[in-house]
Amino acid sequence: MRFWVVSALLIAHAVAGSVRVLENLRGLDHAAVASDFFGSNEAGGSGHTNNWAVLVCTSRFWFNYRHIANTLSMYRTVKRLGIPDSNIILMLADDVACNPRNHFPGTVYNNAGRLLDLYGSNIEVDYRGYEVTVENFIRVLTGRHESHVPRSKRLLTDDRSNILIFMTGHGGKEFLKFQDAEEIGSHDVADAIAQMFEKKRYNEIFFMIDTCQAASMYKQIYSPNVLAAASSLTGQSSYSHHHDMEIGTAVIDRWTYSNLETLEKLDRQDKNTLENLFNTYNPREILSDPGIRTDLFPRGVENALVTDFFGGVQTIELTRAKYDAKSKANVLKPDEKVEFSYEGGLKSDSSPEKSRYNLRTVLVQPYLINVPFILSLVGLLIGATVIG
Repeated sequence: MRFWVVSALLIAHAVAGSVRVLENLRGLDHAAVASDFFGSNEAGGSGHTNNWAVLVCTSRFWFNYRHIANTLSMYRTVKRLGIPDSNIILMLADDVACNPRNHFPGTVYNNAGRLLDLYGSNIEVDYRGYEVTVENFIRVLTGRHESHVPRSKRLLTDDRSNILIFMTGHGGKEFLKFQDAEEIGSHDVADAIAQMFEKKRYNEIFFMIDTCQAASMYKQIYSPNVLAAASSLTGQSSYSHHHDMEIGTAVIDRWTYSNLETLEKLDRQDKNTLENLFNTYNPREILSDPGIRTDLFPRGVENALVTDFFGGVQTIELTRAKYDAKSKANVLKPDEKVEFSYEGGLKSDSSPEKSRYNLRTVLVQPYLINVPFILSLVGLLIGATVIG
């Protein structure tokens, strides 16, 4: 009799464990989990699953050193914040690092103190010199490449991609010069982005441009989910920040420098929004009025993180220690369980922040999947039956 009582207790305990697992999962809002994972636009999230950057310097010649430095500064920033080289299209119209006038060969600096070499040994230029043309730029955006163009020179985006487009050079009202040989107009940019939208090549775009009368370049854009920022309004010039006497020319522009003052303080998990970034702009320091266009960006700059465009969705931590496939250090013991809890919530202007749901997932209890235990229990039952 005592044996049957013990057996019944064991079975009841096993069933109770499975019930607890089901109760933890019952009532879980699976749609809410998926929504928060992908960060739906309704919740103020981006909804993107990958990040890309197209960084374009359209100027040639040594005296345009600052434009190359502008572009390489942004290149360094997006790489530092998590966008890999495979997701960056870098277009440099000139290679000032190897220019005979460069007193510091193989380097590009964005400050007179020359504390940071932007060129370094880890830079991948996808389009350089005379490859930087209006045609190639539009082909990159629209994906209309010839068959021989390698994947490394293509913008392989989809409808879940957030794209940062940064351009710098000499321009005027609704045009930007490429290498003093040709121009791209505001209508060209607008039509290229429209093609991207029709072909589902982006989720959101942040278009940045540092040039004279820069705001005129985003006037014609009409596609949805596009945010734009410019160094100067129509009718205004953009200016360099400071010179390096040994290099012999300006090393960075004021608006790019202003952005970097904020971006250099951020890390990959930073929660600063684009609204915070825009609020740092000081027209007295920039010597022009920065332009910002938000009417095509329904999510709002107050809900868009800086890292939604300058950072990568996935982060990978590299360690010096090797992973030993034979080691059992990372294997769960039979009596261990894994728990995951979510404490975040939604925040809106009309309601305080509160938790949307509580998620607690518990692995099936070991005794539910412990084959030797089950076999032993069955053996005991059979033995008891035969003896009885």
